[in-house]
Amino acid sequence: MAKSIMIQGTMSNAGKSLLVGGLCRVLKQDGYNVAPFKSQNMALNSFITSEGAEMGRAQVMQAEAAGIAPTVNMNPILLKPTNDTGSQVIVNGEVIETMSAKEYYKNKKRFIPAILEAYHQLEKERDIIVLEGAGSPAEINLKENDIVNMGMAKMAKAPVLLVGDIDRGGVFAQLIGTIALLEKEELGYLKGLVINKFRGDKDILMPGIRMLEEKGGKPVLGIVPYVYVDIDDEDSLSQRFEKKKTVGCVDIAVIRLPRISNFTDFNVFECFEEVSVRYVSTPAQLGNPDMILLPGTKNTIEDLLWLRQNGLEAKILQQAAAGKIIFGICGGYQMLGESICDWNEMEQGGCVRGMGLLPIKTCFQTEKTRTRVSGKFETLEGKLKALTGVSMEGYEIHMGSSEIIGMGKTLTQLKNELETEQGGQKKIDGAQRENVYGSYVHGIFDAPDVAKQIVTILMREKGIATDNVQAFQMKEYKEQQYDLLADTIRQALDMEKVYEIIEKGM
Repeated sequence: MAKSIMIQGTMSNAGKSLLVGGLCRVLKQDGYNVAPFKSQNMALNSFITSEGAEMGRAQVMQAEAAGIAPTVNMNPILLKPTNDTGSQVIVNGEVIETMSAKEYYKNKKRFIPAILEAYHQLEKERDIIVLEGAGSPAEINLKENDIVNMGMAKMAKAPVLLVGDIDRGGVFAQLIGTIALLEKEELGYLKGLVINKFRGDKDILMPGIRMLEEKGGKPVLGIVPYVYVDIDDEDSLSQRFEKKKTVGCVDIAVIRLPRISNFTDFNVFECFEEVSVRYVSTPAQLGNPDMILLPGTKNTIEDLLWLRQNGLEAKILQQAAAGKIIFGICGGYQMLGESICDWNEMEQGGCVRGMGLLPIKTCFQTEKTRTRVSGKFETLEGKLKALTGVSMEGYEIHMGSSEIIGMGKTLTQLKNELETEQGGQKKIDGAQRENVYGSYVHGIFDAPDVAKQIVTILMREKGIATDNVQAFQMKEYKEQQYDLLADTIRQALDMEKVYEIIEKGM
């Protein structure tokens, strides 16, 4: 059976996901068959596996770092918030129901068999499992029947490293306070402390480290510097949203919807030196971009109404009338249509008018579409006609079904020949009218030639030379970033001690 180690944090966004990914990469480099595991993840960024199961993208990132294909066993429970107090509950990759926070808290023990089944399956397949906690193990109001922090450590018999975020300040209080709130048995699982996101002179920090070890009674196993790597972020805590990036030669604006999901769809554009990607949430921030992207959302109707009320819809319509490229993905695609109807009350019920930029109507279904797809762009018109015939691939996660209407009124359609891995059947996806495009496919821009063609089109429109624009190899780039992360982790942590903890276990 696999050995294990668990990374827990003093708070959300302490850097647990990144450290798990880096540790997975280090262990892979050292010849181990390693896998990540997080029993319960709350995130709107999700992914569809080759089996058609839905899981959190953080564990996908960690699996990529480990050099293995992601499976739903790495994240048996995924909570996708639908509002401030409720979430869609996904178990083993499938939606079971939507629960309020209070309902889920009362019922979470019933998910323990699914968690253990997934974990034990990984144990049979791997040498080492690197587990990730959620939030903090010292949330005293949530500790009863815990299934993701010390409760999971006990079920897996996994030794724990506790990570504190020094970049926010108060790291010593974070770590000591967490230790003080742990029970005696839980302290037995805690084997070491890690200070994360450090920027500064270590010599100045050392007196505090010695006092931390004295008062906490646990060794500090590493001081990890602030890592500048480009790796998929965890949901709404993403620092991408807060980047103060100046407008580049090519300016792409992503609408930051309140319930934005799968915003990793646009990461590839950030890899072009000529391009700036800005996340905007007000009409004033929108400015005059070269291209507007509407992302997915967990609540399409509510976010569409938000766009309408705060004035962004009017600005987008103005930009479309001026001939700017508008591209919607999933929920963003649905918003661009004529209407969105929710007769099955999958969100809030009723029917609302869409933005009217695409000739489609959308109805929400009770069954979620979950599939990986591949194919190519068919004949396009408008500014993106150079994408005609270009190959693409990605995945679909959506409750809605969109139908082309008023064919006589449509200039042309954006049609992707999509071939599912499960059945091999072909279908048509997406729609186009003039310079407005929409698709259900997440990851549609990731194929090497897609983003390159779009950037080239936008640069030529502004009279900028395109000789140096290269097709971006996302997979190769990610591998380089994982290796860079691993180098940082290997230098910062006492890996000899980490291996000793793994070998000894509990």
